Amino acid sequence: MKLSITENDRDRLLNELKSANLNFQKTYPGDRPDRQPVHTVYGGANLFKSDTCIRMGEIALKSLQTYAPNFVILAKALQLKGHEHLPHLEKDIYELTKKLDNMSEAARKKEHAWLSYSVYNKVIKKLQSEAVEDFRIDFEDGFGNRPNDEEDATAVNAATEVTIGMANKTLSPFIGIRIKPFTEDFKNRGVRTLDIFLTTLLQKTGGSLPGNFVVMLPKVTIPEQMTTMVRLFEILERANNLQPGTLKMETMVEATQIVLDDEGRNPLMRIIRASEGRCIAAHFGTYDYTASAGITAKYQTMSHPVCDFAHHMTKVALGGTGIFLSDGATNVIPLGPHRGERLSFEQLAENRHTVHKAWLTGFHHTTHSLINARYQGWDLHPSQLPMRYAATYSFFLSAYEDAVFRLKTFVDRSAISTLTGDIFDDAATGQGLLNFFLMAMNCGAITEEEALLTGLTLEEIHSRSFYKILEGRRHKHSN
Repeated sequence: MKLSITENDRDRLLNELKSANLNFQKTYPGDRPDRQPVHTVYGGANLFKSDTCIRMGEIALKSLQTYAPNFVILAKALQLKGHEHLPHLEKDIYELTKKLDNMSEAARKKEHAWLSYSVYNKVIKKLQSEAVEDFRIDFEDGFGNRPNDEEDATAVNAATEVTIGMANKTLSPFIGIRIKPFTEDFKNRGVRTLDIFLTTLLQKTGGSLPGNFVVMLPKVTIPEQMTTMVRLFEILERANNLQPGTLKMETMVEATQIVLDDEGRNPLMRIIRASEGRCIAAHFGTYDYTASAGITAKYQTMSHPVCDFAHHMTKVALGGTGIFLSDGATNVIPLGPHRGERLSFEQLAENRHTVHKAWLTGFHHTTHSLINARYQGWDLHPSQLPMRYAATYSFFLSAYEDAVFRLKTFVDRSAISTLTGDIFDDAATGQGLLNFFLMAMNCGAITEEEALLTGLTLEEIHSRSFYKILEGRRHKHSN
């Protein structure tokens, strides 16, 4: 059969296209397979201690056990799926709990109480083992504007406490600092705090940083602020004998100008590029952003429509780049109005009602974020942590069975296909499914054994790359 396009013309044009395709893939490599924490806890730098995260876990666990002493109470407070079928009487709750405790996991999954029971027990385990996944030592909003001498001393003290935490292994798996923004009013203070903190820390540790350390630069509106941070990082790395590129940063989406600039363009990609590969995440600032949009304080919440608009614009701008996206915080803190040991029945009931109402608000906010592919958010107080994990575990466990079926089917189908030009499409689809299990495992929603039901091995799962899994399986098949 005679073709109209000659082999030379075809090869010439496709070789030209290859360069453009590879450049696109470099810009949009897809979701990063690294672990993403499900939250970031912000705490004032003046309050930070080496064991802050441990103490937060203890407070969070006490809050859960005080206001939800069993899984039924938590399920009803958060309106978890099937909560309406759970018993009300304490005796019946005890009997149901005892029954579920003595059942195998496979048998429990057939019970209507399985989700609520599993969420509750996984939350307890998480609060006992790793209550805080990510912590940001805050020199901005959580610290405020203080005399320079006081902020200098706080930066030294915070670095010292991080050093102690590194030695005692009491830090969260992810940690960093938030400095003041590089606006004209605060740029000098932001740079000085960054220098004091990092120089003190590196001197005390002999040049070591804690794992997954990052610097948050808030209120970014122009690429030049990111570029300045990069140049400062380079100076700090040279001065402290760090490998080039060691220091990483995050930015914040908290002003309308970072969504649309003065020419009607979305500047986020230019801002990320200005970091020269050092920016790994973009966090949404709910209250600063809504304020910049003219929303009055009463309505500055995560559920306001302007927040969804900003989220979608951010997702469109940065989707596929590997930049982690984080939602903001719920500012309704689950604390009862009455304090003290000798509270009346009415006061205890009012405390419980207040906490449950705040938990439910946060639960809805977090679930909304998860449904819209924002797998990380902020927490402001340890009493919010039970709700954070309950929402996260409910989200993953509710979708677990369907995800197992989809990934197993996809793996089986891919295993018999050949390595062709559409491998990147295959890998992208599979990576999205694999990421579900990686995220669920990382936060404690599912166990490694539960992930194995996908048909993957632990070695394959821990490779964190679906492309490598396909290559490995096809290599075995060809041999």
